[in-house]
Amino acid sequence: TAIVGALVAFSIIALVLSLVKIEDVTLPPAVKYGMVFDAGSSHTSLFVYEWDSDKENDTGVVSQTLSCDVQGQGISSYANDPPKAGDSLRECLDKALKVIPAAKQRDAPAYLGATAGMRLLREQNSSAADHILATVAKTMREYPVAFKGARILTGEEEGAYGWITINYLLDSFTKYSPKTHTWVRPEAANILGALDLGGASTQISFMPKGSVTNWNEASEFMLYGFNYNIYTHSYLCYGQNEMLKRLAKELIAVRGELGVDHPCYPKDYSETVLLSSFRTSPCTNRSDPRLTLDDRNVTLEGRGNASGCLAAVRKLFNFSACGQSQECTFNGVYQPPVHGQFIAFSAFYYNFKFLNLTEGQSLAAVRENIEHFCTRSWEDVCSPYPEENPERLPKYCANANYILTLLLDAYKFNETSWNNIFFQMKAGSADVGWTLGYMLNLTNMIPAEAPARMKGHVPSLWAVAIAFIILTLALGLAALLL
Repeated sequence: TAIVGALVAFSIIALVLSLVKIEDVTLPPAVKYGMVFDAGSSHTSLFVYEWDSDKENDTGVVSQTLSCDVQGQGISSYANDPPKAGDSLRECLDKALKVIPAAKQRDAPAYLGATAGMRLLREQNSSAADHILATVAKTMREYPVAFKGARILTGEEEGAYGWITINYLLDSFTKYSPKTHTWVRPEAANILGALDLGGASTQISFMPKGSVTNWNEASEFMLYGFNYNIYTHSYLCYGQNEMLKRLAKELIAVRGELGVDHPCYPKDYSETVLLSSFRTSPCTNRSDPRLTLDDRNVTLEGRGNASGCLAAVRKLFNFSACGQSQECTFNGVYQPPVHGQFIAFSAFYYNFKFLNLTEGQSLAAVRENIEHFCTRSWEDVCSPYPEENPERLPKYCANANYILTLLLDAYKFNETSWNNIFFQMKAGSADVGWTLGYMLNLTNMIPAEAPARMKGHVPSLWAVAIAFIILTLALGLAALLL
């Protein structure tokens, strides 16, 4: 009886100890996934993101798991055959399902946002635009993801979401402090502006030094408990592809001949243009008494004239509409003075990367490099870039002069503020663009959630206690039997 009593006493003591020795245990964060299609004017890309539910890491709480370029042109090019727009997405959707675990797929939000190409198509043929959106939605619903919709973004949404993406990835809104285990807000001076250049539109978004006096150009966000009023504007028909079409049409309209000099194309390069092709875009399908958009072919002959190229590009902007106002870009559009540092991405980045223009170069050096490139012959341009797409090579001179005109004459950057522009395509582990900001906004991931915590036993102590209790009970039972 004494032995049994002692064993029972030990058992009770072990049980009490196992219950007393508890501490806070942080549960492993649940990984979540989301995907966004960026359906641009010239191509479509899919981005898959993943994040821990506690959203506490050092470089930005979201990481980019997959970037997939859809084969072919943008979905707006399928106006005459909308089902192909949906089918074009399948290859990237299949790749997405390979990186998202099967158990997570049903809960992964999936979005498609269409930008300037579809905005133009909607102006020209709204029923075709609606049909394309319906077919891509039908395709995405066939996949085991939480499809949340396919829609056309406004230009201002595109600019604002790009601004959110940049500042989110670079910890401008808030940053997790491991020392205090709290979220802290950096100084407002660290908020960056966003410069986006696509195929059919371009956007500028930033926090002005003062208030935005024209509220038609303002966007307001509540992020991490703070209000942000930013200026954002989108210029439709001022993306680089539509700019090149408008430039060609203007050169042809001035000369009105079968052979037309093109100052931006390299010497000894020529390109044949069908006049009726200008009718395919609202940006060029406008009445011009100097030109009839018939089925004639016109040859554009490169001249490699750097100053002539810059002068021709400047004519695409109506600077006189601003008068003497310093708070105006072109075409009479209001803009407060640029303020702070900017990230220039998309076509801004790709053009300057190709021309080997690096950050920190003076504006004078940039101009000199562009002028040198523009005066090269077609043979000189081709030889150093054998792997470059030959359709893009003759366009870089016009693109570079267009970028300079847009940034300096329209947005009014100067010799000093030029050094506040950083040309880059990635921030941390993710591509810069509007897609991440779009998903963050629609999934309400800002502000961040706190990590899930609960009371629990230390696993090692719990295992020892259970083993000891079982052993004690077994010995007690044996003693009783004996």
